[in-house]
Amino acid sequence: MPAEIILQQTPDDAALLDKRQQLAAVRDALAERESELAQLRTRLKAFESRYLRQVGILYAELDELEARIAEREIDLYDSDAARRRAQEARQRAQETHDAAYSEAHEAEEVDPPPTLKALFREVAKRIHPDFATDDDERKYFTLLMARANQAYSRGDLQTLQSMLDDHSEIHASTQEGAAAELLRITRQIQHAQRDIDRLDAEQRAIRESEIGQLHRDAESATLENRDLLSELENSLRQQVAEAQQRFDLIDRQIRAHGR
Repeated sequence: MPAEIILQQTPDDAALLDKRQQLAAVRDALAERESELAQLRTRLKAFESRYLRQVGILYAELDELEARIAEREIDLYDSDAARRRAQEARQRAQETHDAAYSEAHEAEEVDPPPTLKALFREVAKRIHPDFATDDDERKYFTLLMARANQAYSRGDLQTLQSMLDDHSEIHASTQEGAAAELLRITRQIQHAQRDIDRLDAEQRAIRESEIGQLHRDAESATLENRDLLSELENSLRQQVAEAQQRFDLIDRQIRAHGR
């Protein structure tokens, strides 16, 4: 009867297996965070668009009326205080207008600078899914490529440079063997965990932003069968009507005095 051949697992093999499992887990977590953040951005973008169309333009209209009222009061009171109020009101009206109609500016296409294009190409040469050596790496490279595309569309040189630096650090050693592979995987785990922390911080910042808090309030109102944006719209329409009445009144007063 032939003797059985028993393959012994070396400590290096065990350490590599453990690190590979850690890497797979942290990459899965990273992919989940990337997906969550992308979905949050999409929801908030849609909510912000509705807010600007339904509410933002009314804020702009109200502030424009308030600025016109303040400017007419200069003719009525002719004082430094009245001129100062008018200047402040006009500045506020301009800021509100710019915020309400910012989407038109954001939609303008801008040709990316050559440095951004060159950096994006360098990153793509290293992380394109076509260069992956196995299915797990292809899945991870697909995630990285999506991040690179997003950074390119935002003109984010810092993120692209960081991705290039990460790849260079991971593959800095030309040595082969278990020890070199263990070092590469350890670095990949560290980078993935750092990216998870960055995404978590970015998600918190988005949720705590002004539009994020308003979105949260709108979701709470929905649970009570209320439409928060419609409520804001109705309130602002009333304020606009009242501001128009005040403008008409002061305009009649000025005309009555022949000014």
